[in-house]
Amino acid sequence: MSTKVRVRFAPSPTGPLHIGGVRTALFNYLFAKKHGGDFLLRIEDTDQTRFVEGAEKYIIDSLIWLQIPYDEGPDSPREVQEKYGPFRQSERKYLYEDYAKTLIENGWAYYAFDTPEELDEHRKNHEEKGKTFIYNWHNRLKLKNSLSLSPEEVQKKLDDNEDYVIRFKCPQDEKLQLKDIIRGDIEIDSNILDDKVLFKSDGMPTYHLANIVDDHLMDITHVIRGEEWLPSLALHVLLYRAFDWKAPEFAHLPLILKPTGKGKLSKRDGDKLGFPVFPMEWKDPKTGDVSRGYREDGYFHDAVINFLAFLGWNPGTEQEIFSLDELVNAFELEKVHKGGARFDPDKTKWYNHQYLQQKDNEMLASKFVSILGEQGVNTNLEYASQVVGLIKERADFVSDFWELASFFFVAPDSYEEKAAKKQWKENTSEYMNQIADVIIGIEDFSSENIETVVKQWISDKELGFGKVMPPLRLALVGEMKGPHVFDIIAMIGKDETVSRLKKAVETLG
Repeated sequence: MSTKVRVRFAPSPTGPLHIGGVRTALFNYLFAKKHGGDFLLRIEDTDQTRFVEGAEKYIIDSLIWLQIPYDEGPDSPREVQEKYGPFRQSERKYLYEDYAKTLIENGWAYYAFDTPEELDEHRKNHEEKGKTFIYNWHNRLKLKNSLSLSPEEVQKKLDDNEDYVIRFKCPQDEKLQLKDIIRGDIEIDSNILDDKVLFKSDGMPTYHLANIVDDHLMDITHVIRGEEWLPSLALHVLLYRAFDWKAPEFAHLPLILKPTGKGKLSKRDGDKLGFPVFPMEWKDPKTGDVSRGYREDGYFHDAVINFLAFLGWNPGTEQEIFSLDELVNAFELEKVHKGGARFDPDKTKWYNHQYLQQKDNEMLASKFVSILGEQGVNTNLEYASQVVGLIKERADFVSDFWELASFFFVAPDSYEEKAAKKQWKENTSEYMNQIADVIIGIEDFSSENIETVVKQWISDKELGFGKVMPPLRLALVGEMKGPHVFDIIAMIGKDETVSRLKKAVETLG
């Protein structure tokens, strides 16, 4: 086995990549990069009945968008393919049967000829007695397999092309001592394990065999996967022993739980509560149904990475915002939690808000300009950038910008009724007309100077600020929101400010 750290992310192309899978990929990537190792992508597509067209491309595109690139995968160059490939299990079919037969030869596996109907009958008989049927040491010699049949009978069945599977022969009366980087020492009684099928009658391996063979041939040093595979750990360790191979180290990641904390997070939870559970939008090729994605919902890829890292892992410090490089430096499998990680949709928005604040105003403005175009507004990038700088602290997403900043581009066509009743008093129209005159006379039209001049006028008139500033905002914005009112005036300009004040006076009287 390689002394260099080598890990793999091995999804099945049976649909879109769930964020639980993304987190598994991320933790593998962080661990590999922390130790100067390689991160591999292997597509486990042996179950052709569940294969979904476009799912493999979706998995690859998702990793590209998230910027957690793999070092080796299905599209790697020929020299990598020749050493470790192919990276699709369906293209490795020719490998597995020989390994399964090797296990038969060395006494770790056997042919089983029981039909599905016969096994169903055994299950029913056990259920009627209140028992559970397990195919293993206590009954395998009573069943139809190469352990109970004579060599001649077995050979005849093989010559007659009878359907068979190859089962693993689990040892009896052994306390298996297993290790998990996250969960510590685990002891399993081998007597409770069943003799799992390793090779099916259709000529395809099961996950258990293909997974072990591939990990060995690809020099995988650490297997980091979801806790749903924990029950398979004993079998996998036994398979390494049966082949006389050095086993990798194992780490089983906690589940991502529903926002309520009860049960595994599903697409249904996202649909019900209004958040995505996939990195990118997915269109089902059979039904045409579209599932939401974090990318299309306006999340930044680095915000998604950051919040996923904190689902089940914590650096042990107060720091919550981490760049990818910082995550690599801080990440340790030993700090991954054993218990499930509750998904918090509000926290994901909080992360996006934090990342939005860090983004360059011009970059954000370039996205905002396309939204403005949809609203029929044409503007230049410089003006849009200045607007973004004034309003982004109130935004979680770029899509919030129009709601927060429309008044920078179009005059209000109505005034919020409750605010108008409260702010527009008997003398307000007169004050607004006078402020319009003051504005016309200002030469240095910077926010700071406008504020100085207007506040001086308010003082000179011996008016309270409450009589002038709230209705001034209402006249400019249409409601009681927005950044510093003098920043708004400076941005929209003298003529537009005066025009809005006159229109408010006419409308609100």
